[in-house]
Amino acid sequence: MSDLNQSLTYPQTHQGDDVENYHGTEIADPYRWLEDSNSQETQTWVEAQNQVTFAYLQDIPVRSPLKQRLTKLWDFEKYSIPFKQGNQQDESTQRYFYFKNDGLQNQSVLYVLDNLEAEPDILLDPNTLSEDGTVALSGMAISEDGNFMAYGLSSSGSDWQEWKVREINTKADLQDHLKWLKFSGASWTHDHKGFFYSRYDEPQADTQFEDANYYQKLFYHRLGTPQSEDQLIYERPDHKEWGFNGGVTEDGKFLIISVWQGTDPRNLIFYQDLTQPNSSVIELIQEFEAEYSFIDREGDWFWLQTDLNAPRGKVIGINFKTEERTEIIPEAVETLQGISLLNHQFVVSYLKDARTQIKIFDLEGMFVREVELPGIGSAGGFDGKRSDTETFYAYTSFTTPTTIYRYNMATGSSTLYRQPQVDFDPRDYETRQVFYTSQDGTQVPMFITHKTGLVLDGSNPTILYGYGGFGISLTPSFSISRIVWLEMGGVYAIPNLRGGGEYGEDWHQAGTKLNKQNVFDDFIAAAEWLIANQYTSSQKLAISGGSNGGLLVGACMTQRPDLFGAALPAVGVMDMLRFHKFTIGWAWCPEYGSPENPEEFPVLHGYSPLHNLKPGTAYPATLITTADHDDRVVPAHSFKFISALQAAHQGNHPVLIRIETKAGHGAGKPTAKIIEELADGFAFLIKVFEMNPDLP
Repeated sequence: MSDLNQSLTYPQTHQGDDVENYHGTEIADPYRWLEDSNSQETQTWVEAQNQVTFAYLQDIPVRSPLKQRLTKLWDFEKYSIPFKQGNQQDESTQRYFYFKNDGLQNQSVLYVLDNLEAEPDILLDPNTLSEDGTVALSGMAISEDGNFMAYGLSSSGSDWQEWKVREINTKADLQDHLKWLKFSGASWTHDHKGFFYSRYDEPQADTQFEDANYYQKLFYHRLGTPQSEDQLIYERPDHKEWGFNGGVTEDGKFLIISVWQGTDPRNLIFYQDLTQPNSSVIELIQEFEAEYSFIDREGDWFWLQTDLNAPRGKVIGINFKTEERTEIIPEAVETLQGISLLNHQFVVSYLKDARTQIKIFDLEGMFVREVELPGIGSAGGFDGKRSDTETFYAYTSFTTPTTIYRYNMATGSSTLYRQPQVDFDPRDYETRQVFYTSQDGTQVPMFITHKTGLVLDGSNPTILYGYGGFGISLTPSFSISRIVWLEMGGVYAIPNLRGGGEYGEDWHQAGTKLNKQNVFDDFIAAAEWLIANQYTSSQKLAISGGSNGGLLVGACMTQRPDLFGAALPAVGVMDMLRFHKFTIGWAWCPEYGSPENPEEFPVLHGYSPLHNLKPGTAYPATLITTADHDDRVVPAHSFKFISALQAAHQGNHPVLIRIETKAGHGAGKPTAKIIEELADGFAFLIKVFEMNPDLP
């Protein structure tokens, strides 16, 4: 491989003298000053790093054609699954709502229509709220009568939200304006006079994107009143880490409160009788023993999905007066993902080896039928009211753009509703699922997609993408960027690592805390399998992941720098000794453990990407991506890691950081920024791998 780094001069990043003692072990933290993203020194450093990075990227000839190809492919109509809202007893009040993006709009537009054949009306166009598309619709809730919409807005990708209320008939906003919401939705009472929501206290203005978030509170907002008069429904000053999600039951009679504590899937369930004025909040599930998701109620019984003594999930009933329990749908071989109630039946979504299965059961738990899906892929939707006889679902695969179907609950038939037209032929590509063996003998599935007839000679440029955490499952999905990579002759591989939810809570727990190394071992074993089976070679293998997946990439490139030709960690958690100090980072301790715990500290320190860079080591070509408004994984993680990497790295490969401005962790990012970032990532790999792609 040619000298790719010969003209690069990295900015000089000075080292401070910060040292911290962890259980008797002193750890230097020379780049701690970069945690202050507001300081002039940090901002000057950001500008200097971006100058080097963008000068490197702009010198790659294929960068512009790549952007053009991505833009052309991206330019197709994208629809969300429609949903219906309005008075169940009066069909004339019911309306349909859906999102649509014409192709290259920075944000999708919300439409409303009286029936599926009617001409749609624009209800809210977020593209009009900012010149650069950096204000995004981050949440919404339609009142039961279909007359009002509460909606949340996020600016520059921040998790902080401001909520407003729009009258649907007039498209006019009311005076209601709520601030300092985070990790909250809205749920209307059935009198249509207001809604429940969760918020934090107002933070310090200059540190609102870094300060830890504690003491969330549940409120009720009455339309037409200032936020200062909102009614406090529930708080727990004795448990600063508790958060509250409040949802009104379909019949409007109960408020169900799910109490969460960090990213631990286990939660509590409380409830309040809304038919009784000033009724108390009752604690139904009082211990963090398992995960519980409320489905609906029947008389004195609440139906819930849980993994209590059933790591792959089951459905139970709890009598909220007597606390008697009964099992309705037992645990299956497949992993239960979610449940809705339609046509007075349970519609249950399962994962079978990371592919979707949909099964229907009656209210007694008897199997009715399996929904016939268009193929082996991912399906979602099946939302609606308990009495609805129709619903919609979306289906996608690695080579099938998201397609929407209308489903008749009575007949079991699916009819095509929306099918996008994308400028590519899916017959040119193929996907296979393989199972490989990790270091400890565990069998791990992996999807591999590439051009049909790929020659296995070890020369194919390959992206290995992973996540492996928080019980999140990686299932088949369509991606324009992936198609562009495949067009250029690339291979795309996605292993279902431990730490995910593909095989239930046991699979998740096998990749958490003291078991976190299993995730990295699974990813490394996937890379070794691809090389051993002649898909690629180390020199042509890139690893990619974002957020927790950025941690995955950082840990694997420091543990096995010899195994990979390139690394693309995005918005990654790189400092495992201080992640809990910022914004919502404390909430990840149930997943990672805590450096304050003497048993967990050595494990965290042992794989923390920042702390395992070794001077004089040749690391893979690296392009780190982050954003200045990321208040989920603060950019200091990436700032500190690239500083240490540039100091330690010895070799010809470039090690760079691309810092986006007016952007956050990823949600709500404008289409234009997404395309530019993808083009830069692919251009980087093309140069590093010395590819000569023939772009269409």
